[in-house]
Amino acid sequence: MKPAKSNKFYDRISNFYYFIEPFFKSQNNLLIDKVNSLPKGKLLEIGIGNGKTLEFYKNHKITGIDTSMAMLNKAKMYLRCYEHIELICMNGENLLFKDDRFDYVILPHVIAVVDNPNLLLSEVYRVLKPGGTLIILNHFTPNNFIKYIDRIFNPIAKLLHFQSIFYESELTALSKFKKIDNISCDVFGYFKLLLFLKL
Repeated sequence: MKPAKSNKFYDRISNFYYFIEPFFKSQNNLLIDKVNSLPKGKLLEIGIGNGKTLEFYKNHKITGIDTSMAMLNKAKMYLRCYEHIELICMNGENLLFKDDRFDYVILPHVIAVVDNPNLLLSEVYRVLKPGGTLIILNHFTPNNFIKYIDRIFNPIAKLLHFQSIFYESELTALSKFKKIDNISCDVFGYFKLLLFLKL
């Protein structure tokens, strides 16, 4: 989910997005496996990019949103044959859905690029059904040598509209949820797949 101020940036890179995807393939495969292990339900993914992950989610009624129209148009073209997938232009920090609507909400590589991550999480909490599951796939700055790389890369990251220095502890809105799983996606503990339950 891209913040409104960076829509033009993500519109511009939409034609090159396919070259970025291979770097996230192993992480996305973990996400897909986890989603497919869940019982059938209504699923919302925030920040779908070109939408290519959605076709691999099985058994769910899917709503995908993004604020970049260029990305969304590519997703609509790619997923045009999938009747169980609905795509909408919408900001995750201001979800236009009723309370308690979804069984699952997925945030794939998105929480570090929005303007207000805690506002996003509050909106996610609102639209999740009681007992619903939040899944976050993202990088988190670990307490090892990677944190120094994050600091060096931070000026470039700002130009790319995301936070390279990013800590789970800063996501105070997660206190509303109960963490039920914490899966490391690499040996350095940089990328994580986190699962939370709405009580």
